[in-house]
Amino acid sequence: MVDRLAVLLDRFSVSAQVFNAGALCGINTLEAETGVGQLHLIRQGPLEVVYGTTSLRIDEPSLLLFPRALTHRFISDAVRGADMTCATLRFEGGDQNPICAALPDAVCLPLSGIHGAGDVLALLFEEAFTQRCGRTALVNRLFEVVMIQVLRQLMESGEVKGGMLAGLGHPRLRNAIVAMHEAPAKDWSLEDLARVAGMSRTVFASSFRESLGITPGQYLQGWRVGLAQQALRHGKPLKVVASDVGYGSEAALSRAFKAHSGVSPREWKRQQVAA
Repeated sequence: MVDRLAVLLDRFSVSAQVFNAGALCGINTLEAETGVGQLHLIRQGPLEVVYGTTSLRIDEPSLLLFPRALTHRFISDAVRGADMTCATLRFEGGDQNPICAALPDAVCLPLSGIHGAGDVLALLFEEAFTQRCGRTALVNRLFEVVMIQVLRQLMESGEVKGGMLAGLGHPRLRNAIVAMHEAPAKDWSLEDLARVAGMSRTVFASSFRESLGITPGQYLQGWRVGLAQQALRHGKPLKVVASDVGYGSEAALSRAFKAHSGVSPREWKRQQVAA
């Protein structure tokens, strides 16, 4: 089976920074921080979580993921509180990171339902609630491992109904998506992608649109523009970027870039500097 997450995580990293380990008592509001998500692991509740117009009651050990900035409030017993550890998440490229963009606004999963995560979670909680040397660095890495396990769980369970993660969960479409991820500069035709997926051209095209909500060509353009944005953030010249992501000239990349993001590469770079 192709590794559906390898190229994604190699090209668009996610890092975690633990900021709480212990009981949260009473009412605690966590304000949205631009470009930052949060991952909470509730070891023992009960706990009520309120965000937007949604209220969740958590009565069993659970994971709560907010991939993008979203103000939320925790309500627990004023004395006993809820036992939990929390980390901020930084996706390279912020909300434009394709992993971040593919996730729903909030994900809540029982810890017992995250396949294969038992040992990692046990070690994470053990380290988070003690004071050993290297504790913070280790817990940060363990949060990142848990994030990978969550992505794996969402793909394999089919809980995400549209977008990239839904496509990567499809037994055939994922082969074509990974192929685009691995070789974005290749001149992919619809026939090529259908062949990689092991489907007819017509069935592939309709299945792709149904699962991801866009055409294969639109997906490939978005992936290429995302890679171009990443390269521009790192200071790579536009001419080199164009060749790397499958466009024959700066002008061709600029047209695709503007069609996808609404601005030219140079305008986009100015916006990034000003942000």
